[in-house]
Amino acid sequence: MNLAKVYANGQITVPVEIRRSLRLKSGDKMLFFKKDNGEIVVSNTSNVTSKDTKEAETVNPATAAMDMFSKAMEGEWEKAGIHSEEDLLAWAKEARKEYMEEHRARDSKA
Repeated sequence: MNLAKVYANGQITVPVEIRRSLRLKSGDKMLFFKKDNGEIVVSNTSNVTSKDTKEAETVNPATAAMDMFSKAMEGEWEKAGIHSEEDLLAWAKEARKEYMEEHRARDSKA
């Protein structure tokens, strides 16, 4: 088990065992994703090479993050009724709409 302290500004020091396991170095970017079951998936997107994504050269970290996100979501898409890119886009559009409505409601109360 590894323990990390969260500071007032939200920063943490990643324990050395975890840094080594993820091959983290200064400036690397990490992806955090919470599954419906509460499990947190953490990945280092900075050192992903395309061998991890079935290609032969280094890939863009944003693309790698999306690939890791997709792997973390395996099985979850179907549970949510998302079976195609169109379903995903419709879901994202609806989520944005709900977020903006909540944001406007909070602003009008302030």
